[in-house]
This record gives sequence, C-alpha cells and structure tokens, in this order.
Amino acid sequence: MEVVTGALPSIIAKLSDLLIGEFNLQKWEKGEIRFLQTELQSMQGALEKHSSTPADQHDIQDKIWARDLRELSYDIEDSIDTFMVHGKSSELAWPHGFKELIGRSYYLFSQFQVRRKIAIEIRDIKRRVIEVGERRDRYKIKNDVAKPVTVDPRLLARYEKVTKLVGIDNARDEVVKILMEGDESSKQHGKTISIVGFGGLGKTTLANVVYEKLRPQFDCSAFVSVSQTPDMEKLFNDMFYQLAKTTITSINAIDKLREFLEKKRYFIIIDDIWDISVWKMIKCSLPDNDSGHKIITTTRVLSVAEYVGGPYKLKPLCVDDSRKLLYRRIFGEGNKDKCPSNKELVEISNKILNKCAGVPLAIITTGSLLASKGRNEMDWYHVYNSIGSGLENCLDVDNMRKILSLSYYDLPPNLRTCLLYLSVFPEDYKMEKDNLIWMWIAEGFIQCEKRGKSLFELGEGYFNELINRSLIQPIYDGYNAMIKHCRVHDMILDLICSLSCEQNFVTILNAVDHTSPSERVRRLTLQKNKVDHATYLDAMSMQQVRSVVVFPSAFHLMPSLQSFRVLRVLDLDSCDLSQACSFMCLGNLFHLRYLGLRNTRIAHLPAEIGSMVSLQTLDVRCNDTCSLPLAVHQLKCLMCLRISNRTIVPNGIIGNLTSIEELSTFSIYNDCSGIIEELGHLTELRVLDIVCQPERADTTEKSLVELLCKLHKIQSLDIIMYGVDYCNLDPWVTPPHHLHRLRLEHCWFSTLPNWMNPSLQRNLSFLWISVRELKQEDLEILGRLPALGYLNLKVHNENLGILGSFFVGAGSFPCLVFCSLWGFGGPVVFKQGAMRRLTSLRFTFPIRETREIAGNNVDLALGLGNLTSLQDVIIRLRSVDASKEKLEEVRTALRHVAETHPNHPTVELYD
Repeated sequence: MEVVTGALPSIIAKLSDLLIGEFNLQKWEKGEIRFLQTELQSMQGALEKHSSTPADQHDIQDKIWARDLRELSYDIEDSIDTFMVHGKSSELAWPHGFKELIGRSYYLFSQFQVRRKIAIEIRDIKRRVIEVGERRDRYKIKNDVAKPVTVDPRLLARYEKVTKLVGIDNARDEVVKILMEGDESSKQHGKTISIVGFGGLGKTTLANVVYEKLRPQFDCSAFVSVSQTPDMEKLFNDMFYQLAKTTITSINAIDKLREFLEKKRYFIIIDDIWDISVWKMIKCSLPDNDSGHKIITTTRVLSVAEYVGGPYKLKPLCVDDSRKLLYRRIFGEGNKDKCPSNKELVEISNKILNKCAGVPLAIITTGSLLASKGRNEMDWYHVYNSIGSGLENCLDVDNMRKILSLSYYDLPPNLRTCLLYLSVFPEDYKMEKDNLIWMWIAEGFIQCEKRGKSLFELGEGYFNELINRSLIQPIYDGYNAMIKHCRVHDMILDLICSLSCEQNFVTILNAVDHTSPSERVRRLTLQKNKVDHATYLDAMSMQQVRSVVVFPSAFHLMPSLQSFRVLRVLDLDSCDLSQACSFMCLGNLFHLRYLGLRNTRIAHLPAEIGSMVSLQTLDVRCNDTCSLPLAVHQLKCLMCLRISNRTIVPNGIIGNLTSIEELSTFSIYNDCSGIIEELGHLTELRVLDIVCQPERADTTEKSLVELLCKLHKIQSLDIIMYGVDYCNLDPWVTPPHHLHRLRLEHCWFSTLPNWMNPSLQRNLSFLWISVRELKQEDLEILGRLPALGYLNLKVHNENLGILGSFFVGAGSFPCLVFCSLWGFGGPVVFKQGAMRRLTSLRFTFPIRETREIAGNNVDLALGLGNLTSLQDVIIRLRSVDASKEKLEEVRTALRHVAETHPNHPTVELYD
C-alpha cells in the first residue's frame, strides 16, 4: 500500500508494538503515541480515498497534501525503526567482571541517549503531523466549477473503419467459428465467449467486428460497456433500448429484459467487465432460452473470463501485421504499403516493433510519435529509448496511459504498490518470482492478513493476482510446470515508471535519464550509465534510501554503503564484487532485510553480517567458493537462505535459524545424520533443496525420514542422494499436505505411497519419483492428480521381471506437459483423450516384452497419435533378443506416427 499511503500501515502497526513491547516508554510518550495512532489512521483512510481516483482528476492542493504526508510517513518509520533496533536493551546479556561492567555502563548510557533522542523525535513527529493536517484545511479551496468531462479513448475502437483494422481477420474468424459452431444444434442453446487480455490488445475492437458481422442473423442485438464503476440503471436502460428500440423504467428492469428476450434469438456484447458480481447481476437479465442466443464479454481479468465461461485469450499481432499497422500510422492510410526510406530507419522500426510485442495500442501510440518526428533516425532512436521509461509525453501517450491506468487504479492499494515496485527493473528484464516476493516482504509491502498464512504465501497471492489481471506476463520453467519468472510489457513499464516519477516512489538511472524530480531519494535503481549520473548521485542524499537495486553496467556508480542509514533492500545480482571495496560496513546496515549477492564472485562474507539483526533474505548463489561465517547463526529473523551446493556452511549454523522458510541448495557430506537432525528444528520450512553424499545409507535413511515427518509446512522438496545405490523412504508415512514440487533422486519407495493421491495432493505440479513396483491402479492414481504438469517416473518392474501392459486412459493427466516413464516391463499405451496438454514425452519401449504381452497385433505406435499436443518424443528402444527386422519395424511405425500426426513431432530414437 506504500505508493498509496506511504508507510502509514506499517507505522500504525509498529506504534502498537511500541506500546506493548519491552521498550520502557514513559507515560507521556505512550500518550503521544496513542494520539499519533489515531491521527495517522484517519490520514490513512483519507489517502486511500484520494488514491482511488486517477491523478489527473485531483485538486492540486490535495496532491501536495498527499505527497507531503507520504514523505512524512517515511521519516516517521525511519525514526521508529531506529529506536526499535537500538532500544532493546533486554536482548543483550552481559557477563560479570570489571571490563564487562564498564561495557555495560557505556551501553546503558548510549541507550539513555537513544531514548532521549526518540523522545525529542516523538514531539517533532507530532508537530509535523498536526502541521500537515492544518495546512490542508488552511489552503483548501472550495469551488463549484465543474471538472472537465473526459472522453474514454477506448470508444474510438467502436467506430474504427474496418478498412483501417489490421490483423484482426484471423481472430474474428476464430471467434465466429467458436460462437456459431454446430449452428444447427446451437440454435437450440446459448453460447458465451469471454475475450480476455490486457489493456490495448484490441478486445473491444475484435468484439465490435464480430458484432457487426453477425448481428443481422439475430432477432435483436446490443453492445453495452460496463466500465469499472458501472451505472447499472443506465446500463440496463441502454441495453433494453438497443434490443427493443424503446425505453424502459428502472423499476423491475431485469424482469422486463428477461420477459422481452425469453423467446428471442439475441446477440449481446458486454464490454469491459471488471468484477464477477457485476456479471452475475447482468446474467440475471439474460434468459437461457432455446432460441440460440450468443453473448460475448470482454475483460482484462482472467478469473472473470473463466467465471463467465468460454475464455478466449486474445493473441498479439504477428510481426507482419504489426509492421503493416506501424507503417500505416506513420505514413498514412494512402501510403499503407510504404516503408522507411533507409536501412537505419528499417532497423530502428524493427527494434520498436519488438518492444511493442504485437500490442495494437502500443504500435499505434509509438507510430503516432514517429509520425511527428519526421525521418530523422536520431529522433526515432529517442522514441525507441523512451519506450518503457515513462518520459515521453504527447496526446497519444497520454491516451495510452489512461487506457492502461484503468487496470492500475482497479487494483487494491497493496497490489498497486507491488506493481509500481517493478519499475526498479529495466525493460525486458526477466524477474525471478521468488526474489521479487522476498523484496516485497523486505520493503514491508506485505502485511499479515490471514492467520496460518506466511508472508511469502500472501506475496504469492499478490503475484498471481497481477498475472490474473494481465499486468505481468508469466514465464514458466522449461517444462511449463511452474511459474519461475515474469516480465512486464514495455507499455505497462512505461505507465509504472511514469507513476513512480510522479510519486517519488523509485528514482531510475538508465540510458534515458533519471525520473525522480525530488531530492529525497527513497528507492534507487542503477540500470545503465550516463555521463551526468555520477554528478546527480553526488548531489543526492542517500540517508533516506530504502532500496538499492544495481545492474552490472552501472555498478561503478554504486554509492558507498556507509551512505545508507535505513536501507532495507540491497540487490547486486551479477555485479562483479571480486575487486570491490570491503563489505565490513555491512554490519552497520541494521535495517537491511534483503541482501542479494548472487553471481557476484565473492569468496566469503564478513563476520559483521551477524549484526544485521533484521535480515530476512540472504542470497549468495552462484558463488562457488563462498563460505558463510559462524556469525550467520545470529540472524534470528532470516527466512530465506539461498546458497550454492558448493557453499561451505560450518556446523552449528543451520539449526539456530528457526525462522527459515526456504533453504536451497544445501549440501551435506560424510556424516549426514547430525546435520539432518539440525534441519529437524526448522519447522517453518516451505522450501528445502538438499544434496546428500553420506558415508552410510542406513543411518541417513532413518534421519531423513524423521526429518520429513516433521516438515508439516513443506511445499517444495528436492533431495538428491549421491554415493548410495538407493535410499529407502518407505517409512515416510506422514502425509505432506501442501506439496507443489517433489523431487526425490536416488531415493525409492517400494510401492506408491498412500499419501500420493488426488485428495491429499491437489496442488502438486512437479513430481520426480522412483517406485520399485508400480501397478496399473497406481498409474491411474497419478493420472488423477489435478495440477500435475511435470512427471518423471522411474520404476523397477523391468528389473524385477514384472511384465504387463500399462494404459493411460482418457481424461488422465489433464495438465501434464512433460512426461518421462522409465523401467516399465511392458508397453505403455496412450488411449484417445489422454494427456491432452502433453508436449514432451520420454519413455522406454521394450520390444521383445511388448510382443510377448500383446502379440503380433499390437499397435507399435502405442497410441502416440492420440496425444494431440505432442511436440517432441525421445524413445529408448530396448532391443534385447529382438531381431533386426522387428527393430526396424518399430522404428518405421514410430516415424510414421510423426509423419501423420497433425503437429509432426520430432521423434528421437536410440538403443
């Protein structure tokens, strides 16, 4: 909520902690704090109300008041945090002795000094809070002058000439086909399609083109727009007028609409739905009659589309159509086929099209900018560089931002803050999902809302909602099983950079310019070097900076760590620190909660890191020789520790970090039992990734099973065993209820565990497991796992001499995208309707056993043609005791599958 209400939510919670905590506050201090709580709560409510309206609709005095209050809230939180870190005298225990007495006396004196300072600051904070409130009242101007009425720029899409539309034909034909499919039978039933995609993709335009094409085939039709704050009375009146060509009274409007449409074959477009509750109300007025009605809705919100039914995800324009649209916008309709006059402009326009990523709104907006720049390549490069920076301003850019900002202002306050934070990353940057969430947590953007849910789980909900609202683009791992990264479209980045600049949320130093007009830098991102950046940084105070995110090309601009007083996030991912200055002053960063040192070539961390009492996330991955100091065991707030499998971790550290939720990748060698026993103290673990190379398998098995039975909150578990033939996990009978990912390499179960079933594993999307003996019913159980997207299944049927066919039935593995099946003692046959989303398949084909079991009439293609989404297959042909003729027959049959399959998948065969 910070971009909306500054640090007010966090401050109010911390003021409560001050009142009930062990801070020995004076009575008058508590009274002042209660006053501040009440006053700030009222101001928070006013700021939330203020933020729900787009910035261009605010009174200038309200803008100034909101800005001043947000800035004040930051200063207040800095003071409170300083006091809370330094004021906990009870946390230190001093031994006896003369030197210790002197040390304790000095410590108590320093605490007195701190308390005296906080008393002065509380009085100053109160004065400033009162002053901000009074200033607003003092200068508030009451005027009754009507605000200008703005026209929604999206309305133009309704009236765009068909001759000007580019690349819409295919999408139009697809929607028409889906809508009218089997029309002879569909005349007896209704059909609904919901076009979904982010702002500017052309949903309204597509809906209107389909509307104009099909409306003559219906008894009556209507096209109505809902918007974010719909006037339902006006909407129903408008709908009834278009349908019946007459007006309707607001009384019983739904009943009258239902009565009119009951026997009509109607066609209705419901444009721009934002909320499920609004659709429910509209749906009440639309009878599900037998006349073959059709309904199209458009929305930016995926969950709304899924609830309405028949979601159609609108795709971006192809490259050719994008280029055609851009050139039409630049050179005019009469010169629609004209191209830039020189190679340089062609090259720049291709780069621009790549940034626009096929989004019509982005292409049209950028084309309008280019049309106003003439044919100067430097001007075109300036436009190219400004895309995503939030700096270019003109009417078309303003209209684009207005369209996109509808999605922004529809977000709850906390999600607005999280979205705006993405402006710390440069354009086209692939953001790691988990890192991003830990950064949100470190900044305090995520507050406890539901008992039993961790901050990270709440952050995952925020992340998923931003995807759901089409504001960030998910990037799945290589097998489409889990979302690992995300990206922001350049047009969305342009919007959030613009808003960040306006609200002094993030100061961005990139190749274009710095975007914050304020001298009080709150968050700093160094993305690219520019000549005047060093001068700019020298003139800025770093005392208030909360986040510093640095990219390699601008690392030399990094201010000294001694410059920062209240830093919460420091991310130096991939910056070369091998020759950098000492990190000894890390110990002074008492407020630091996120430290990202991934791939920075550091050899070790200083012992002073133990003084970073607020640290929540420590990421030192991809530093092969990095070692952790013993002082890490003092980091009681640490929730995420990410290290490389070569990182040296001294004994006695891990067991003390009882707040840890994520530990990866942790290597255990030789005597593993003691370290595994330490891991048993980490009962908050959600993510555990360990590599074991034990001396003895038996003791390690016992310790490992005891550990697994304690991990009641585990969601992602990776265990890789080396140096042993197998590790038996049969005693692991306590069911893990929250698994999303399970990888057990060189670990075995004798049979499929009882807890591996759909009722207990609803969220399991990644499974790497070995089962010595698998039965047909076990495969069917796995096939019913509702979220499984990746499966690597190894069995020992072949080695145990257990022969038999396995069948993958219709409807099984509904979400599976990648599948490996190894060690089966007979053929695995895929029935029609199985694994509908499977793209990649790996398995063993036992030729002799297949003949013995199924006889000569067996389908040597094993039903691969029934896997409708298949893209690639790797098959190990086990040809023991099989003749060359039989081997070649199998090869021919499998190649024939690839030739006749609609997708023409690649097939790789090896013996």
